[in-house]
Amino acid sequence: MTASLPLGPVLRHVGVTTATVWVQTSAPGRVRVVADGGVTAVTDTFTVHGHHFAVCEITGLEPGSVLPYEVFLGEERVWPEPGSAFPPSTLRTLDPDAPTRLLYGSCRTPTGDTPEGVVRYGPDLLRATARRLAAAPVEDNLVMLLIGDQVYADEIQEPMRAFLRGHREETGGDGPEDEVVHFDEYAELYRQSWSDPQVRWLLSTVPTLMVFDDHDIRDDWNTSAAWRRDMDGHPWWRTRITSGLGAYWVYQHLGNLSPAERDKDPLWARVRAARVDAGTEVDAFALRANAEPESYRWSHRHDIGGVRVLMLDTRCGRALGEGDPSDGSRSILGASGHAWLDEHLTGGPDHVVVASTVPVLLPPSVHHLEAWNEAVCAGAWGGWLRGPAERLRQALDLEHWGAFRYSFERLADAVGRVARGERGPAPASVLLLSGDVHFSYTAPARHRDVGEGGSTILQLVSSPLCNRLPENFRRMARLSASAPVHLAGRIMTWLARVPRSPLRWRLSSGLYFGNTIGEVSFAGRTARARWYHVVEGGPDALPEVHSTVDV
Repeated sequence: MTASLPLGPVLRHVGVTTATVWVQTSAPGRVRVVADGGVTAVTDTFTVHGHHFAVCEITGLEPGSVLPYEVFLGEERVWPEPGSAFPPSTLRTLDPDAPTRLLYGSCRTPTGDTPEGVVRYGPDLLRATARRLAAAPVEDNLVMLLIGDQVYADEIQEPMRAFLRGHREETGGDGPEDEVVHFDEYAELYRQSWSDPQVRWLLSTVPTLMVFDDHDIRDDWNTSAAWRRDMDGHPWWRTRITSGLGAYWVYQHLGNLSPAERDKDPLWARVRAARVDAGTEVDAFALRANAEPESYRWSHRHDIGGVRVLMLDTRCGRALGEGDPSDGSRSILGASGHAWLDEHLTGGPDHVVVASTVPVLLPPSVHHLEAWNEAVCAGAWGGWLRGPAERLRQALDLEHWGAFRYSFERLADAVGRVARGERGPAPASVLLLSGDVHFSYTAPARHRDVGEGGSTILQLVSSPLCNRLPENFRRMARLSASAPVHLAGRIMTWLARVPRSPLRWRLSSGLYFGNTIGEVSFAGRTARARWYHVVEGGPDALPEVHSTVDV
């Protein structure tokens, strides 16, 4: 049987002298990554539920290296594929003295830019970005942040539906006919999402960091304790959360870690020690991570030139108590998540980037609605309204930072301290990068205790990569950002006795509903944000700059 790569190579964590390449292979064996100059890394595959993977660590590289590379399975070259129209894939290490560029986005449904796909979901900005970067040299410390909904496990397309029908008929697997449940199904979901030739080349040559949002597992994942109780009542949910978290660790999280961090990961040690198949070990880990969110940290930190990037887990680590919104029992990060953020959200770098899949600063009216809803769910207007308020929370997806008052105020306080220089030298900016909401906007903010000389605080949202909102949802979003709804929200929070926020912000631009990918370019203590879109769809269309903001 001819060896092949069902997925990959994916260039993941890079350091000043190291680079990590993740692959999925068609069979167990030995994987070699061979770069220009004779640099070689060799590793054996590991197996999870019959699927084979390898994480290749290339060490001893020079800072700022850009090295074309090949991948071999045994003695057979499996990458690049013969006849590829793309430039060679490259290993890229960080240059501490070079400018930094961050691409970021979320929410992608793979369509291949087919005519029917473009009509329903819009142009695919990952594919368009691949075409743009293939046509010009990739410069600076370029890193891509995929911040949620890399796959949609609960809103699948017809090719995935067809796979589910055949797979469950063959295996007798259970679960909803339009949602993935088992690890094999997640493996196919990732294959369909990441095997597009253009996306595959992009992931092979641009270092990429990832974090999950709800659709990687299921819509509204961990919205509230009531949501969890409801899901626990489904007989297939235990398998679903086990498979989803296990697949996420294998396909996404493992590559976020540096070689030193991976060596300290207890699951990685057990997976490498498994003699045949590590599925049992991965399942046990995933079950515990769901039942005991404090048992594992999914957030991760990266220093890229003069920019510190903090990628936050705002989903699995949530604490979902139902008491007073101010006592910390209900938290979007959980106790250990907040402690980790406090440790790393400090001054010193030129810029600090907090990547939260769900926006910290929503349109103010929506923030007020979420804060009001949380208070009413906790009994601010009497016990008889708690049930209706919970149903409203789930129906309207009221589960962003505004719906977790304790977490929002704690983050706002930390940002204020950083901006005032109380946690080390104040950075030029504290940027909040987010996706999730399927529209893009900019929201400059001020902390009430930060004067003119403090750091710039700015929320930047870029979403979706390929899943634009239908028109009826766009009308609702525009209405939510209007002045009358903002005033109504202020009144509702006042009546529910919600304290005023220490942050003040506004939308400095209107909501943009087309598919976008954001980019922030850093040079010293200056920064510029751009949003790219594709004016007209099509398999060959190149992205253009839609808007620009000087930070």
